[in-house]
Amino acid sequence: METPTKSNKVHIGRKISRIREIRGIKQDYLAIELGVSQQTISKIEQSEEVEDATLEKIAKVLGVSPEGIKNFNEESLINNINSSYDNSTFNVNNHCTFNPLDKLMEVVEENKSLYERLLASEREKNELLKNK
Repeated sequence: METPTKSNKVHIGRKISRIREIRGIKQDYLAIELGVSQQTISKIEQSEEVEDATLEKIAKVLGVSPEGIKNFNEESLINNINSSYDNSTFNVNNHCTFNPLDKLMEVVEENKSLYERLLASEREKNELLKNK
């Protein structure tokens, strides 16, 4: 009887997911920065292997090196945090890389443009119906 053995392979997708969570980055944000869908990010995070080019792009957005992702170990991270923690110098770097108001205004303008196109389309339909 054979016993199941653990794979020695490193699951890069899980490491990407965990680093993203630790950094406080959502899949949606990562997807926007990479120019892909949120579903693509989900698939990447479920993948055992990730292409080097993709890994480099993800690493850049996460603010780490590709090697940092490959060598990521949560236990050593916790040990590192515990050993270097000092109440007087605790610093959290949670910065936004874009202005949320700018993003909101982009969406408002896009919505306005879509509404204007919809109105123009409805006007065309009405004209066609009148001419029949």
